[in-house]
Amino acid sequence: MSSILLRSVLKRGSASAIRSFSSESTPARKVAVLGAAGGIGQPLALLMKLNPLVSSLSLYDIMGTPGVAADVSHINTRAVVAGFMQEEQLGEALKGADVVIIPAGVPRKPGMTRDDLFNINAGIVKGLCTAIAKYCPEAIVNMISNPVNSTVPIAAEVFKKAGTYNEKKLFGVTTLDVVRAKTFYAGKAKVPVEGVNVPVVGGHAGITILPLFSQATPATNALGADDIKALTKRTQDGGTEVVEAKAGKGSATLSMAYAGAVFADACLKGLNGVPDIVECSFVQSTVISGLPFFASKVRLGKNGVEEVLGLGPLSDFEKEGLEALKPELKSSIEKGIKFATES
Repeated sequence: MSSILLRSVLKRGSASAIRSFSSESTPARKVAVLGAAGGIGQPLALLMKLNPLVSSLSLYDIMGTPGVAADVSHINTRAVVAGFMQEEQLGEALKGADVVIIPAGVPRKPGMTRDDLFNINAGIVKGLCTAIAKYCPEAIVNMISNPVNSTVPIAAEVFKKAGTYNEKKLFGVTTLDVVRAKTFYAGKAKVPVEGVNVPVVGGHAGITILPLFSQATPATNALGADDIKALTKRTQDGGTEVVEAKAGKGSATLSMAYAGAVFADACLKGLNGVPDIVECSFVQSTVISGLPFFASKVRLGKNGVEEVLGLGPLSDFEKEGLEALKPELKSSIEKGIKFATES
């Protein structure tokens, strides 16, 4: 969902504008947000309510969801909102969903790595994915819960065990890395951020995040090797930057909600047959030998993943970064698979 689209949605209030987004012009699509009462879930629920492609918005959490649902339901946009709470209502929340977004879990705190989150969030993700396999096995699943490098493999194993796994419909949302890379690049290169594009590949934690600034557009000669190194480091440490700035009172919730809404919008457009929708995402992949999951550009369509795109030409610095990330990413993937198969 572009910033232009978001502004246009926020501005609209007339009957004619609402009619332009009627069910006659776009297919009915149900989106479920699991973890909708949390720090990411609440702003994500708001942004999905503003998306004209959403006709039904299902909000689920273990507590607090009726209030969130009542609040956003008053917004005069297309989506009909329903709130669900506790495990006994999870099935109803999921039934008929086209896209399921999962920001559920505990947030990062100062000093915590994404790996520290594993023991808590891994169990949450496993339970939610078990329900998805039962109640909406054909849905596209957008995984936000960290550590994404492990939670996506966990989800894949749960779906395999249930006999519902479709590698084309499981996505790790790495869009925030792309959003940060675009913002930081634009600021340093002094170019308008709206026109910037920067692919980010690898994974979604620390050094596994590899922004390909050599492929950034618009290209610039204003950035030297030290600038690129600093931009890469800042992109990799973006989450820590926010955690430290919030001084123990939160993590990157608002920017993550925005990034989650952008990626969900892309998935909905793909489902609706809009051509040439390409986003970076952490998916099942053969791009890098030995890494069964990897983030790279993905072409989206009516079946989810239409094509996993290659990396393209890399600079020497990026080639070094790619080699450096492989062991950590491989370990995180294996950790997720082990948890899902042994627990």
